[in-house]
Amino acid sequence: MEKVISFLPLAEIGPGERAVVRRLQAGRAVENRLAALGLTPGAAVEMVQNYGRGPLIVNVRGARLALGRGEAAKILVERGGNGRMP
Repeated sequence: MEKVISFLPLAEIGPGERAVVRRLQAGRAVENRLAALGLTPGAAVEMVQNYGRGPLIVNVRGARLALGRGEAAKILVERGGNGRMP
């Protein structure tokens, strides 16, 4: 039996959960901005704050980032995963 891997938007991860960035679904400008912040496929992220509205705060590559919900919706992640957390 094959394992089905489903990705979900970063905005759906709860506080304290870890995930791995798998894909960016955005235009070139937004993708470039997210990449400059360290949010590239394979990067491990940990959700620090997600109140269900307003900005999210995540740890990624040793930095704490605040992201808008629209940006977070364009970052597809896999819960847990094998990404590298510094």
